[in-house]
Amino acid sequence: MYKKFSVLLNKRIKKFNTTISPPGDKSISNRFFFVASQAMGISEARGILDAEDVLNNIKIFQKLGVKIIKKKNIYYVYGNGLGSLIVKDNLKIYAGNAGTVARCVMGLLAPYPKKMRIFGDESLSRRDFYRCIEPLEKLGCSFYPKGRTTLPLTMTGSNWLAPLNKYQLTYPSAQVKTCCIFASLLSPGISTIKEPNHLASRTHTEILLNYVKASLKVKKFKKFNLLKINGLKNYKAFKLNVPGDVSAAAFFIALSLLTKNSKIKIKDVNLNPFRTGFIKIIKLMQGKVFIKNKKIVCGEHKGDIIVKGSNLKSVNCPSSISAKMIDEYPIAMICAAKAKGVSNFYGLEELNKKESKRLNVCNEILNKIGVKTKLGKDKIKIYGNPNLKLDESYIINTYNDHRIAKMAFVAGQAFIDKGNMLIKNFENVNTSFPNFLKIMKKLNCKYEVKKNK
Repeated sequence: MYKKFSVLLNKRIKKFNTTISPPGDKSISNRFFFVASQAMGISEARGILDAEDVLNNIKIFQKLGVKIIKKKNIYYVYGNGLGSLIVKDNLKIYAGNAGTVARCVMGLLAPYPKKMRIFGDESLSRRDFYRCIEPLEKLGCSFYPKGRTTLPLTMTGSNWLAPLNKYQLTYPSAQVKTCCIFASLLSPGISTIKEPNHLASRTHTEILLNYVKASLKVKKFKKFNLLKINGLKNYKAFKLNVPGDVSAAAFFIALSLLTKNSKIKIKDVNLNPFRTGFIKIIKLMQGKVFIKNKKIVCGEHKGDIIVKGSNLKSVNCPSSISAKMIDEYPIAMICAAKAKGVSNFYGLEELNKKESKRLNVCNEILNKIGVKTKLGKDKIKIYGNPNLKLDESYIINTYNDHRIAKMAFVAGQAFIDKGNMLIKNFENVNTSFPNFLKIMKKLNCKYEVKKNK
């Protein structure tokens, strides 16, 4: 756990022209350890994100008997095949702030008839886990206390797992989908999972499992993606190169767009089609964003993103794109705050189920810095102001949400004129992006770190 600190901003960033490399993709980094832990042999990965969420994941697998070492920035995972974890009774699993880690590891623990206590930090303990509990109970797992849907939870797996038979996902959640996939890999027989097209979510798990030639097939069937998993079929160890995290890159994209005469090149960024919604929306806002050097590496699309300072226009962001930019809505709203015209964002119900009630918090911050909004249950209207300037003193509560902290930082750097901004509990950025301030300094951002008393 990192020491608590706040960040004080009192100067707007000046124009810049630079090249950066974002940290490794968090979703893919976490999935590497899930998949490698169940492979036969020694898997290795370059570009892994060394952030708190991923480090907690590593500790969990080490606790489960998996040997993991790091040499010269390469991670090595010694796998012994499906179902090879060492699970002791009354095992305690601490997932920190990471919903991905907590939900996905539940799937891998499904075949172990032991009592396992799963818990996380204060933020994770507020998030709903019913979406994972329901399919795992169908497989034969049990949870205590009965009826509880938040952490901490005591889970007992089953050594008589039943395969999922045409189980239909009812939420657009890659975490829940991955939980079901991992449990199915460890179940005898053939499991089938139906993902409605309108609820389709990130595909990193499917891409990685196909890359390692695991027994997963995905095909289109009417209005569904049909996932077919042949359980208990081992796969071999593998090598992985992790691309840069597009969700991390989004903050630098936004700051470049909002800073006149600036230009940035962001190298080797993950361009998975389910992660590029923010870029599409920015282009609709007439933002100068260009993709170069596109390629496919280890099954994932990646490339370089070039961004130039732009005069943004308002946008209507439909609910159909929500799964493709779920983590980028906060920074997209900051862009809309400076855009000419009125922007509308729809289909935001999932935002209030994140690390904080993100939709409500974004609205609070926008109002605090003088941006007029109209908030609905799952939508927000933002009245943009191309002349937005911050001339007062602002104290921003991040609600222990790393993306809110980074969103506020960009707002301060882009909009401060004669005022200043204190962003509290900024240490939360370490869950996903420990080098955030270091890279911002490369852009000549000015800030002061204030240690909390």
